[in-house]
Amino acid sequence: MRIALGVEYDGSQYFGWQSQASGHTVQDALQVALSGIANELISVIAAGRTDTGVHALEQVVHFNTNVERPLTAWVRGVNALLPNSIAVLWAHPVPEEFHARFSAQARSYRYLLINRSVRNALQHGKAGWFHAPLNVEKMCEAAQYLLGEHDFSALRAAECQAKSPIKNLAQLDIQKQGDTIIFNLSANAFLHHMVRNIVGCLVYIGKGKHPPQWMREVLEGKERSLAAPTFAPDGLYLYRVTFDAKWKLPQLE
Repeated sequence: MRIALGVEYDGSQYFGWQSQASGHTVQDALQVALSGIANELISVIAAGRTDTGVHALEQVVHFNTNVERPLTAWVRGVNALLPNSIAVLWAHPVPEEFHARFSAQARSYRYLLINRSVRNALQHGKAGWFHAPLNVEKMCEAAQYLLGEHDFSALRAAECQAKSPIKNLAQLDIQKQGDTIIFNLSANAFLHHMVRNIVGCLVYIGKGKHPPQWMREVLEGKERSLAAPTFAPDGLYLYRVTFDAKWKLPQLE
């Protein structure tokens, strides 16, 4: 039997999603809890890996099991065994053809950036921060250069393991609400550190270090050294993984 789960987590306490020898990752904690309910070893596969300090509003995973449990056991039962920083939102049986990673059609990320002169204590670990005023209009202008299918080599981490740097960025919206700037990005897939590197470049443009068209020069240059430093992980959230409706996943709206 194959089961899909929707999972949310506060990533600030973990060394990312991917299982490590240290055992202190989101995947490790989830597998321990699932194994406790199944009374057998459970291994999960996720739609996407998140880095240290990155959060998820709805990560999607799947696992195989030889035991039958009510769906409530995979939600409430597992949650009883998980730390408070991780919660299963829903569970749904899926056919063996379903794959959390390869069946996903798109991933959506959100970055929250506090833009004020002093740091925000209440959102520590939950939002990025930049002290100087940022010009959101110029950032929005620069964002247009990134939309569509491009070679994003200049915006990928050196240790990125993706086979191809070519991705299709379908959405990059930027809006300001009070002293918070919200970045919403959607693509068929993302490269390692791609979102944080995009945010870093847009902050450079917003503070006036470069004009909006510099974003095009960075993209066309295809060299990581041309772009801004990787921005902090604190404000990054995986908030949506899109699947074909045929899987009938009970995802959050």
